[in-house]
Formats: sequence, C-alpha cells, structure tokens
Amino acid sequence: MRIALGCMGMSGVYGKTDDAQSVAVLHAAIERGITFFDTGDFYGSGHNELLIGKAIAGRRDQVQLSVKFGALRGPDNSLGGVDARPVALKNFLA
Repeated sequence: MRIALGCMGMSGVYGKTDDAQSVAVLHAAIERGITFFDTGDFYGSGHNELLIGKAIAGRRDQVQLSVKFGALRGPDNSLGGVDARPVALKNFLA
C-alpha cells in the first residue's frame, strides 16, 4: 500500500502554521517511506510549493510531487473559480 501526504494544511488554509514544524513533518515522512506529496500552486498563494522545495532540497530524487493548478483564490482564501485558458496553463506549467 502507498501513502501520500497532503500538504495543503501546511500553508495556512486551515489556520496558523509553522514552517519549521511543517518541514520537520515532511522530513519525518520521507524517513518513514512516505514519498508522495500533494500540493497546489494556490495553497497559500505559492507558499506550499516554496515550503516543500525547502524541505526536499537535496532529497528531490527521493520524492514524487503532485501539483494541482488553475484554481483561483481570493485574498480571504475563498475559491474564485478555475482558469483553464491555454495561456494560463502555459503560465502555470512554466
């Protein structure tokens, strides 16, 4: 059985977070064989991707990433729709 770690909660979506604690959780997951991390570019307006990048520095070859994109978030973190225009997709994938 494979286990993945959803990382949305590490970027303030559910409330206050602690980057050092989140990095420690990601390191502990890797050490225990959990190597599939789920993120989105709209989790914390890019914060989640930066956080995961910091946590996996030097370990990138040990993990797999699933990155959702296209969702639009408002300043209050509300979902503002989805942007799936070809020009937007090129930007998200760059």
